[in-house]
Amino acid sequence: MTHKLFLAWQDPNSRSWFPIGRLTFNGQQYKFVYTYGAQKAQRESKFQPLHSFPELTREYRASELFPLFANRLMRPSRPDYRDYIEWMNIPRHQDDPIAILSRSGGRKATDSFEIFPCPEPDENGLYHIHFFCHGLRHIPQGSIARISELQSNEQLYLANEFQNPYDSQALLLCTKDHHILGYCPRYLVADALEILREQPDLVHVHVEQVNFAPTPLQFRLLCNMTAKWSPEFRPFSGEEYQPIVSEASVAGICG
Repeated sequence: MTHKLFLAWQDPNSRSWFPIGRLTFNGQQYKFVYTYGAQKAQRESKFQPLHSFPELTREYRASELFPLFANRLMRPSRPDYRDYIEWMNIPRHQDDPIAILSRSGGRKATDSFEIFPCPEPDENGLYHIHFFCHGLRHIPQGSIARISELQSNEQLYLANEFQNPYDSQALLLCTKDHHILGYCPRYLVADALEILREQPDLVHVHVEQVNFAPTPLQFRLLCNMTAKWSPEFRPFSGEEYQPIVSEASVAGICG
């Protein structure tokens, strides 16, 4: 089975997000390619190719995880590593790099990148994805207190904040009693809205786990989303997610 992750970049000025690359791992080899979102980011936000991957039209290969991604993992030797894995609710002995990056998002305070997985439908056509609630540092303290009262598997509700001056498609995460908890990650918004417009009752968000203080805010509320999709629907299928380089014109590097 090949695992697939996307790399997104945020313009520090406009705060717009762009999917710029795709990382895959087949159990033996890692591959990284830029997507057409990188070209869009160049046109609209002056994005520059990454130092580790200087050519947009090249496929990069390595037997070990590329440093850009490996540097977003906590070392297992750190004393708080087990707490870190528990925050993400990753089962013991399944804490491989792909699983951790998929769940954590690989976010760092020192740059503007985020990593997210591409889900596959299960045998029932259900799309499953875990994510941490975003934007907690922008919500009132009372909402943070409300998060601590949430119960495992409690249902959460999505609301379109169409008057958001930065993103008219932003989706708020709310409780049944109308407390705003934060935001659904931007990378899920387009697909979630597409499904919601067709059949609102086919998208469900539940509390997976609440991590209490002093857990960092970015790991405070772990959610899971399930959605029923049609056989024709594919997540992250827009042009910005498609690789620039074709399989017939790759040039690899080995680690």
